[in-house]
Amino acid sequence: MPLCIPAGQNKIKALMKLYTLYQSLLSEYGPQKWWPAQTRAEMIIGAILTQNTAWTNVEKALAGLRENNAIDFRVLEKTAPERVAGWIRPAGYFNRKALYIKAFAELLGEYNGSLDQLFRLKTPELRSVLLSSKGIGPETADSILLYAAKRPVFIIDVYTRRFLAAHGFEKEAQLSYDEAAAFFTSQLPADVPLFSEYHALIVCHGKQSGRAKQGLRTDFTPQRKQTDSRTAF
Repeated sequence: MPLCIPAGQNKIKALMKLYTLYQSLLSEYGPQKWWPAQTRAEMIIGAILTQNTAWTNVEKALAGLRENNAIDFRVLEKTAPERVAGWIRPAGYFNRKALYIKAFAELLGEYNGSLDQLFRLKTPELRSVLLSSKGIGPETADSILLYAAKRPVFIIDVYTRRFLAAHGFEKEAQLSYDEAAAFFTSQLPADVPLFSEYHALIVCHGKQSGRAKQGLRTDFTPQRKQTDSRTAF
């Protein structure tokens, strides 16, 4: 992905370091083509389900919804929370997450059940609306903004903070969520494909490199790992 550096760009050194790290990750792991979902609805539901659980559990929960034709917010809005909870049980905290999913379905109902209508809102307003929905915090909201609404926001999660700390950005790793996100968006071009791929690669690297106690590798070798990418929207 080519990078155009505007003339007179401040903090060129940080920008180039971030971009060099991105290119190294891309060389190491190959394109991730996130989010692993067939539809925007599946992406949003997955973003809620993945809170405090492994993605393998999310896949099982999504399969349960799929078997009941419930990757559909109109269906979910009309379904009792206890039944939704049963479908998503593998994701853990299923009673709570069922309420979160139904809360989003009800929110979407205010926009005639249309993601297109909801996503017509400008980014700041859309983010505020998402954050008003029960169970959606900054990380989940920004995941929806980036991968479903295609807005140039950067997601900050535990992998991102470890990655920053391991590669000379210790101060930035300790910033608040919004400040850490602003560090990326102020340094890099506002480009949805770049942000989408960068975040996915950071997550992939964090998982491949081991847990926090082991730290993240700072060396990169040019071998590509296989990835299961199913983005279709």
